[in-house]
Amino acid sequence: MDIKPLLSAIELELQRQVSRLDQPRTRPFHQMLTYHMGWTGEGAGPDATGKRIRPLMVLLCASASGGDWNNALPAAAAVELVHNFSLVHDDIQDNSNKRRGRDTAWVIWGAPMAINVGDALFVLSNQAIIDLKEHHPAEAVVKAAEVLHNTCLNLTRGQFLDMSYEERDDLTVDDYWPMIAGKTASLLSACCHLGAILGGADEAKQDAYRSFGQYLGLAFQVQDDILGIWGNEAVTGKSAASDLVEGKNSLPVLAGLAANKKFAERWRRGPIKADEVEEIARLLTTEGGYEMAYNASEQMTDLALLNLREADPQGEAGDALFELADKLLKREQ
Repeated sequence: MDIKPLLSAIELELQRQVSRLDQPRTRPFHQMLTYHMGWTGEGAGPDATGKRIRPLMVLLCASASGGDWNNALPAAAAVELVHNFSLVHDDIQDNSNKRRGRDTAWVIWGAPMAINVGDALFVLSNQAIIDLKEHHPAEAVVKAAEVLHNTCLNLTRGQFLDMSYEERDDLTVDDYWPMIAGKTASLLSACCHLGAILGGADEAKQDAYRSFGQYLGLAFQVQDDILGIWGNEAVTGKSAASDLVEGKNSLPVLAGLAANKKFAERWRRGPIKADEVEEIARLLTTEGGYEMAYNASEQMTDLALLNLREADPQGEAGDALFELADKLLKREQ
């Protein structure tokens, strides 16, 4: 299946939703959103917009469930707007100056204005999901809205845990899973669930699609943790030292702390310096951090694919869904 028409339709639908702010008095505000979305400003273009994986998952799941993906476009836009609202706020909370190689919204317009940009994206996502009423019965629209709103709450739970963990030195692997379930897996799960609802899948198939997205998100995040320490910098585009230097409580790190050997001893003494990274990564490998994370990634991958097979996606969209899952679950960047 050629996914280019889907990606083009997603972009047009996103622009249509954001255009609600394109009024004379709020045009500069509208331009802030179009900048963050990657459409305008220095560096605008495909590299700035991101891959749009989440809305694509909505459309593929809808089509693979027997529906018309065109009629699921408002939901696809809604999840991408939610994703971007969280990114704008994350950048402020994490004090991040760059996103996708460009200055972040708060760097350009200040934190108060950027908070409002994030708020606008959140509200637009809620308006987008209601647009489903043009092609779907009220029951499906309400169910889709409920999924979206529950997911937004889960995102805030995950972000709370992530921020609260920064000051703790007693974290375990058991603390890790609820955090990434909220921050990463919940939105991917919602994408697949929404697509199944709008495609007309029965309850059992909806649950299989939802679980597929959940395990896909968990596997994706664990792989990100592995790449953040042992990834090829030429492939990932970021320093493999960054996660260790930044003191990120990733799964390999928590596994290493649980082993309570030389890695744990050094980690607890304070921040890792860049010139120590190679040796610290080697210690973490020797003491089981890599193996534990790799095995967890494999387990989540197997569960994701098991649930996708149970969902039994049909047609070219079904084939494309398996291809996309394979690409996401075997990535190097």
